[in-house]
Amino acid sequence: MYTMKQACALTNLPYETLKFYCNQGLVPHVKRDGNNRRIFDDRDIDWINSLFCLKNCGLSLAEMKDFLALCMAGPGTIPARKAFLEGKREALLARQAQLQKALDYIDWKQEFYDDVLAGKRPYVSGWTAGEGDNG
Repeated sequence: MYTMKQACALTNLPYETLKFYCNQGLVPHVKRDGNNRRIFDDRDIDWINSLFCLKNCGLSLAEMKDFLALCMAGPGTIPARKAFLEGKREALLARQAQLQKALDYIDWKQEFYDDVLAGKRPYVSGWTAGEGDNG
């Protein structure tokens, strides 16, 4: 069994975040010690790590609660869970494509600036000369 502090260390979550997740009912069946302090087992730690992953997938608090409810309802909800996660996966792939375009732009700009600094090309800015690299 782990204390809140130990659970935070194991999950890399701030104390207040873990407390918030518990208070919101996102960590089911939280146990208490003799002094009424929350304690966690390995299964809880695994679930808390899953919550953090779900958050990083862009799930809102309400969506995390909905997903937890599906999980708690048993194996009959596996098709619904799969469909839910597939929708999130598609959204993440779209976001990944947007991020890749942004990275490609930054790489292109860095190469442009390297070429300017190395004297391989003149610096022409669309902002000052009406043409060029716009920045």
